[in-house]
Amino acid sequence: MSNISRLINSTWEGLKISLSALGINKTRSILTTLCIIIGIVMVTLMNAVSNGMDAEFDKSMAMMGQNVIYIETQPWQRGPDYKWWEYRSRRDMRLDYVDDIREASRLASDVSAAAATGTSIRYQDQSAEGVFMAGVTDRYFDTAGLDIESGRVFTAEEVRRGAKVAILGATLAEKLFENEIPLDKEIRVGGQKFRVIGILEKQGKFLGLADMDRRAIAPITAYGQIFSLRRDIQIAVKFPSKELAEEGQYEIEGIMRRIRQLEATEKNDFEINKPEAFEQQLSSFKTGLYAVGGGLTALSLIIGGIGVMNIMFVSVRERTKEIGIRKAVGAKAWEILYQFLIEAVMMCLMGGLIGLMLAYPLSLLLNQIFVATVDISVVMAAIVLCSLVGLIFGFIPAYKAAKSDPIESLRYE
Repeated sequence: MSNISRLINSTWEGLKISLSALGINKTRSILTTLCIIIGIVMVTLMNAVSNGMDAEFDKSMAMMGQNVIYIETQPWQRGPDYKWWEYRSRRDMRLDYVDDIREASRLASDVSAAAATGTSIRYQDQSAEGVFMAGVTDRYFDTAGLDIESGRVFTAEEVRRGAKVAILGATLAEKLFENEIPLDKEIRVGGQKFRVIGILEKQGKFLGLADMDRRAIAPITAYGQIFSLRRDIQIAVKFPSKELAEEGQYEIEGIMRRIRQLEATEKNDFEINKPEAFEQQLSSFKTGLYAVGGGLTALSLIIGGIGVMNIMFVSVRERTKEIGIRKAVGAKAWEILYQFLIEAVMMCLMGGLIGLMLAYPLSLLLNQIFVATVDISVVMAAIVLCSLVGLIFGFIPAYKAAKSDPIESLRYE
């Protein structure tokens, strides 16, 4: 028999013996691989969350508009060095900065302002709580990259005179107007009537958390009649390209310093925020996720591997006489080694497959709460990982079986 034929035959026999051994000791095999199951579930869910966050991040950044920077009193990044007392004492942003920046900037293509708060909105007997209510200038829809599904946006004249008109997100419109067409209907915000003139296209959740379709947008002047405009006005500046946005950031900083009449030695009393800040926060979160999840996964797989090694030693001892008979009829040491390695790998793969079967429905459940997407690459990685655990931790028992003395093995009772 050639070496290749012998290898194929050994593989086939090893698989049959392994499956038979696992079938006879089902409970023992599952308990042995319990930690491997836990490890595979953890690594799969960790990867699913990471993939989901990456996909959601790209979609969320599109919601903020392309090539846009935001001028505010406070930074978006709030790490351990966040000086809240200093930021809270800064002068408020003012609505007239929009015209000042538009006139002074050479690079900006659009400038808008917005203010927002949480509120409740009513339509007849229907009520929606916790709605994200925004007051904006007329160019806001261009800087934010928002599209209207039906109806229209409000005009500069409607902003100037504080017209009580509103544009609703898709989720909010469905909540308030179940079987009605929302356009030209009147809703109540803060006790005042607003006429619905448009419905936004669906956007989904921002970073998998805030539902961007559960919001209402009104002219900032009408918004200011109900809610305060003293604090938290955000100014958005849009540029024609990414390259101009990089250059434009410094132009806008200089313009804002002139508007705020800051001396050369004074620090900025405003912040220029960019969507890239979310990317840094996402990267930090993912680093922490991989550090904690990776450590727990490694620990589970090591403990699971030790359990597999222990069971393989038991299996070798239980089948000592079988090993002796096989050697007596001509089986080579590598065939014995190969057989027990196959058994160890099969045991780990069984745990890995159970882990994957548990991880998939869990990832679907997690996706309802946060964001999670299972990728085929993690399935392949889990199979490779389980195979490696089986090879590494099954080698010593398999080597012991391969090197056992056939005469002593035949005498074993």
